[in-house]
Amino acid sequence: MLESCQNAQERWGGLHQVIDRWLQERHQLVLLFGKLTAEQHAPAANANDLKGFCQLLVDYVSAGHFEIYQQLLQEARSFDDQRGLELARRIYPRIEAITQVALSFNDHCDNGDCRESKSLHAELEQLGELLQERFELEDCMIEVLHNAHQQEALPQA
Repeated sequence: MLESCQNAQERWGGLHQVIDRWLQERHQLVLLFGKLTAEQHAPAANANDLKGFCQLLVDYVSAGHFEIYQQLLQEARSFDDQRGLELARRIYPRIEAITQVALSFNDHCDNGDCRESKSLHAELEQLGELLQERFELEDCMIEVLHNAHQQEALPQA
């Protein structure tokens, strides 16, 4: 997961400040996730790491929905990119479903339930798989809805 995160930063870093900041948040999220899943004891044993992960998780998924996706869709509309808009219509519901799982995980931990949960490690593994899928879908959206317009936006010589 960390490698694909770094690849995304290399491919799209510098293209837009908002996307850059979001990809940096993704990188931090992946690092915290790795730290939690690598702990010898139950991840809940380190409540501060878990709390930090949950906060960053909510920030990341919120930025995706309220900043990044809206910006990408607006860009596609401004270029009348029907292919890009259709792609977004197809993959957005899956991203939304993964968002709901992430927010449910956060709520579960906010209530303190995850610190008592014997299945926390399994919940983290499932969340990790879903986040990996989400990252791939987001990368696809960035590729199609943002990078496809880069050449069109450049002034012609």
